[in-house]
Amino acid sequence: MATPVRTEGPGAHTPERPAGTVPAQRRAGGTGAVVLPSGPLARLGRATRTAPGRLRLAGALLAVLTLAFGALTAVQVNSRAAAAQRVVDNSQPLSQAAADINRSLADADATAATGFLLAGAEPRAVRDRYEQDLRTASQLISESASRTPASSQLRELLSKLNQQVPVYAGLVETARANNRQGYPLGGAYQRYASEQMRTVLLPAAAQFSAAENALLAGDMKAARATPWAGYALGLLALTGLVSVQLTLFRRTNRVFNIGLVAATAAVLAAVLWLTVAANGAATALARGDREGGAPLRALNAARVDVLTARLAENLHYVARGSSGVYADLWSKTTEHLFTSDPGRAGPGTLVQAQSLAPRAAQGPIVQAVADYQQWRERHAAATKLENEGDYQAALDATVTAREADAPKTAEAAFAAADRQLADAAVLEEGEFRDAALGVDEDLRTAAAAIAVLGLLAAAAALRGLGRRLAEYR
Repeated sequence: MATPVRTEGPGAHTPERPAGTVPAQRRAGGTGAVVLPSGPLARLGRATRTAPGRLRLAGALLAVLTLAFGALTAVQVNSRAAAAQRVVDNSQPLSQAAADINRSLADADATAATGFLLAGAEPRAVRDRYEQDLRTASQLISESASRTPASSQLRELLSKLNQQVPVYAGLVETARANNRQGYPLGGAYQRYASEQMRTVLLPAAAQFSAAENALLAGDMKAARATPWAGYALGLLALTGLVSVQLTLFRRTNRVFNIGLVAATAAVLAAVLWLTVAANGAATALARGDREGGAPLRALNAARVDVLTARLAENLHYVARGSSGVYADLWSKTTEHLFTSDPGRAGPGTLVQAQSLAPRAAQGPIVQAVADYQQWRERHAAATKLENEGDYQAALDATVTAREADAPKTAEAAFAAADRQLADAAVLEEGEFRDAALGVDEDLRTAAAAIAVLGLLAAAAALRGLGRRLAEYR
């Protein structure tokens, strides 16, 4: 007689279940239906246990990778295109406008001193140049303010310049009126006006110029940045495509899956297009900065120094030699233009402008250097006359209203040097624009192409794996 088996209570023994049976507590309401684990991870695990499930999962992953590659890379390239457009349409023009504000104000000051020395014999051309300088500066200040965000600290500098230009002009007019009436007070007003220019307006203009140059450098850096995220996703997508193809080859012994091969070709083409576009943009912008941007910044600094030297020369005679300040300013400015000892304060501004100038601008700058050297010789000759006690002869050798004597003066040599530097600036600005123009369009074309190729790669990958899935039906 068989011993009964206890199924309840202490010491109860549960007999083994036959293979394939399910515990009663996992049956639903006694109906016999099996309750399997639920949730995304459980469903994903069950899907990967079958070949069709693995193919579907591979297709989904490849589609996500290729679409993400196309979308993210397009966004990155478009951001670089926007930066390149800012360089051409905003940053570089504003940077040059800031430099032109600085130069126009310096030229106005030097020209006002020339007009003061000529007094009643002041030619209309001198007066017109002074007034044009102030109009140019005021117009550029207004245009720069309209293109500068209201919250920017640069607006404060522009506001300061806008307020002080009329103040300076008023002082010059007072000096001019007193000078025409023969009052010595006119010279004091002229020197005070120039002091306001050199201590208030020009420092603010230089600060604004430096800030605009920094913004230009930031946009240049953004436009030339390497899209590393795009490259990383492209490499990941290519790795995934190649891995799936190798897996299919090992399992099916089929060499090619047309859809996956097409997807791989699309991603590879997108990566190559990205490389060509990014490197091309970086190269073009670097060339623009090398042959236009950097030389132009050096040239702008040299032009302001040349004007400062002319101002110092004129103010020395406005003061009638009563102060050595302006003679010292002339000497220091000349040294700042021509020093070639990099161990001191770096190369002189004119020396640097000549060394950085592209081939197209070399001729005008070389001629400007020669004109400046002639100017220095005439300045030395005038100084000698002054030291001998002949103030009027020294003044006539520096500036004169007589057309017959004008070509022999220091004023003529200065004007010749200034014209050559202006011509060089136009050429260098053209070099920059020629190199940078169109870079943003090339990048936007690349961004659109990469986005389309990413979409095509996703469609091709799904198509190729879909044909493989069809074999299981």
